Amino acid sequence: MNIVKTLPLLFLLFSSIAVHAQKADILIINGKITTLSDENTEVQAVAIAGNKILQTGTNAQILKLKTSKTKVIDARGSRIIPGLFDSHLHVIRGGRFYNTELRWDGVTSLKKALQMLKEQSARTPEGQWVRVVGGWNEYQFEEKRLPTLAEINEATGDVPTFILYLYGKAWLNKAGLKKLAINGDTPNPFQGLIEKDTEGNPTGLLVAEPNASILYSTLAKLPELSHDEKVNSTLQYMTELNRLGVTGVMDAGGGFQNFPDDYGITDELNKEGKITVRLPYYLFAQKKGTELADYSKWTGMVEIDDHGHNGFNDVDYYVEGGGENLVMDGADFENFLFPRPELPPTMEKNMKEVLSLLVKKRWPFRIHATYNESITRFLNVIEDIDRETPLNGLVWFIDHAETVTDENLKRIKALGGGIAVQHRMAYQGESFIHRYGKKGALAAPPVKRMLALGLPVGLGTDGTRVASYNPWVALYWITSGKTIGGTQVMAKDNTLDRKTALGLLTYGGYKLIKDTLKGKIEKGYFADLAILDKDYFTVNEEEIKNITAKLTIVDGKIVYGNEEYKTVAPATLPVIPAWSPVKYFGGYQKN
Repeated sequence: MNIVKTLPLLFLLFSSIAVHAQKADILIINGKITTLSDENTEVQAVAIAGNKILQTGTNAQILKLKTSKTKVIDARGSRIIPGLFDSHLHVIRGGRFYNTELRWDGVTSLKKALQMLKEQSARTPEGQWVRVVGGWNEYQFEEKRLPTLAEINEATGDVPTFILYLYGKAWLNKAGLKKLAINGDTPNPFQGLIEKDTEGNPTGLLVAEPNASILYSTLAKLPELSHDEKVNSTLQYMTELNRLGVTGVMDAGGGFQNFPDDYGITDELNKEGKITVRLPYYLFAQKKGTELADYSKWTGMVEIDDHGHNGFNDVDYYVEGGGENLVMDGADFENFLFPRPELPPTMEKNMKEVLSLLVKKRWPFRIHATYNESITRFLNVIEDIDRETPLNGLVWFIDHAETVTDENLKRIKALGGGIAVQHRMAYQGESFIHRYGKKGALAAPPVKRMLALGLPVGLGTDGTRVASYNPWVALYWITSGKTIGGTQVMAKDNTLDRKTALGLLTYGGYKLIKDTLKGKIEKGYFADLAILDKDYFTVNEEEIKNITAKLTIVDGKIVYGNEEYKTVAPATLPVIPAWSPVKYFGGYQKN
């Protein structure tokens, strides 16, 4: 016998026996499972072993993998999809504040919103604030108008209150003005307005003209929660995302999110194995003039895995790269209430210094860019760097890109980049039309063209301070072309079919970072999936916004279950502090 030739045959034999011998930890049967696989696109059942998909198929095929220890979950005919992956969300920052925030996301009348404000004011203790921080606009209300300062003051009384409207303006009630000592002598900040009445006294309206720093900086002055409350808040926020079927997020950093200090809560939860969404995150430059120094420091502190992330699991939590803000000179605020800001002439030099460092260090990067004019200048810098230090397959992409042109899409493709789009137009579509006209909104952003060119495209939300974190609103917007107020903002010809759209919010986002074993329900893929309460593929388009998960699995573990699946799901974590709006209203509203 030739032992050298026989060993490979024995290895294959034993491997085959091992595969057949492997049994499932979890079986889900009686489902309508959308796998998004190129083969077997819809199956009846799925088997999970450890944190991977073991097999898909019919009930009969999958039940053969059952043992006495296997957990069998009956989907009862429900639609099952791969877990949603939001390619642009602010979880680490948002989690720290989630329990402090009264969410108007999904509320359908201003009368109800003001009643919520009044109720929350009554239970908010001395030393804390009532705050509504993004995720809504006036068009979602049946009244089709914003609250007045008189209504806000009447509802809140002596409890200081801050209400953020997109990144365009915010309201402080009288108690809030007093608490922050804002008076007639308080100067307007750079590119911001503290509105005064005819007597020269502040009305309570703060306006970004167009710089949102007046809104950011005011919000940053509000009191934070205690350490234990921040831990609870972050867990509540991740559970809320799980409730919506979200199993992964690319965290885009954000203003007033300093590394490493403000990552302490998620660092702690990661060490304890309590993070319930995959969470690759980017480091966001915070201060004008120190961006290069910050990225020099961070690239020395953090080693980036440049070989893809398929080895990460349980659960992915790591620095993915730099962005979405790389230099303050490159901030083209998406405040459609004001004209597009002109980036300063120093932008190219400052961005080139930072990007040259990141490319040499093989750090992936992402760039916030709303307007085509900004994208043109950013691409000039990237092309210049590529000639000196070739990108050579380095992960990079543009965020937002509402007005990007075909020419610039081709330049992005030539440089090996991608695009992460969000449903900001679902919240700002009317404002965009008021400033730039209907024609400009018909393909903003031109997602269908991006896909036709073969660009990697991920879909997300950019929650929580402008748009809502609800990914189903993103799917509603990109398949219907409508805003949350029902305005047809995107041309029907530019919308996507539901399956293509779902692909962008699952494996499409992972393709942006070249992570190839997530986002599908397919043998060998990581086991992230959600059983839905409504069939995404058959409900009327207005119902898409209100879909939630009955049960969500991340990395092979059940992380959320509604009342129907409470026997197999983790116990509900009580909300702290006792006055938290989340305890009384929850997150995204269904009314």
